[in-house]
Amino acid sequence: MICIFNVTPERSFLVKVRLIYFILFYVFIYAGNAVYGTFLPVYFQDIGFDSIQIGTILSLGPLVAILAQPVWGALGDRARTKNMILLILLAGSGIVALLYPLSTVFLYLLMMICIFTFFQTSIFAMSDTITLEVLDRQKLQSFGLIRMGGTIGFAVMSIVFGAIAQKHIGSLFYVYALIMVICFLLVLKFPVIEGHQSKGSGKVSITVLFRNKLLMLYLGFSFILQITLGYYYAFFPMYFNGLGGDNLLLGWSMVISSLSEVPFLLFANRIFQRVKIHYILLVAAVATVIRWYLFSLIGSPYWALPVQALHGLIFIVLAVTMAHYINQNVPKELKASGQTLNGLLSLGAARIIGSFAGGIATHQFGMRKVFMYNSILVLACTLVFGFIVWRMRRREDAPVTG
Repeated sequence: MICIFNVTPERSFLVKVRLIYFILFYVFIYAGNAVYGTFLPVYFQDIGFDSIQIGTILSLGPLVAILAQPVWGALGDRARTKNMILLILLAGSGIVALLYPLSTVFLYLLMMICIFTFFQTSIFAMSDTITLEVLDRQKLQSFGLIRMGGTIGFAVMSIVFGAIAQKHIGSLFYVYALIMVICFLLVLKFPVIEGHQSKGSGKVSITVLFRNKLLMLYLGFSFILQITLGYYYAFFPMYFNGLGGDNLLLGWSMVISSLSEVPFLLFANRIFQRVKIHYILLVAAVATVIRWYLFSLIGSPYWALPVQALHGLIFIVLAVTMAHYINQNVPKELKASGQTLNGLLSLGAARIIGSFAGGIATHQFGMRKVFMYNSILVLACTLVFGFIVWRMRRREDAPVTG
């Protein structure tokens, strides 16, 4: 249900119409993510790449993202409109996707993934920035509803393209490009959001973000969890197929992981009002430990399906919680930069480590042991983060003297 506050019936209708464009945008942009993110490793495996090659090629893209995220964040804050930057990102991603299938040579695909990632990885941060600013302007609390459109789009496309991928895995690039065209047209319907530093005054240094100790703590902890998620996104499709699952069943596993996000999205606003951010992150961390540990044990693709339900306590919690925290606690002049900094870590550096180091570790130890090591890593970091939170609580509860 869309929350509307202090609006006339006519304005309420207009707001609902605009929110529909945002919901549809998230449906399609995450549908594209289901196609590209889930089935690209399967495509690389299908054309004969081994685990080290796949790990290398999937890690080089995020390396480019580390360089690209600050650029797009700064451009978003200083551009006349953030909408124009988002349109450029969508157009670039769609065009480059069409260039992928021209060759299966490793070096060519290495180059393509670098160019593609330069545009694609900032789409989510920029769209979240625009969406959250529109909602703040309208005094609405509907981000959970809008983001749920992404969950639905991801789930539906996982099934649809999972069936297509059984025989036509290479079509993923054409499907993705078509989805980018649809997203481009939907952004044209968005209200215009200006870059808050576009008028040449009120410049705010990005170092303000790094001086926010609490933000750095949350970003750092989220970063560790995202590293293990980076390994999951790169190697779970191959892990699942190795258990005996086919591409159609892989699609269903992604449906389960996607639909598991719905409960959090439905109650996200209430959770943020009643639960402190560090406790939310701790819940995500515990779910991560359990999930990776179970992946190290199971021997059937059907047992992997219920484990996928833990995804709803991990990825979506990290993504929405950090986006919400940044939107609420970062100066308006740096909102795009704050969101892209989070994207730089979660979609850039974390994916590099998860893919590249994960590829080497998989070659040496196998996927089961790497999932076990990921579980141990997250458990250790969770204990450290929990100790820091405990110290913070003690300082807050300590009586003031003097």
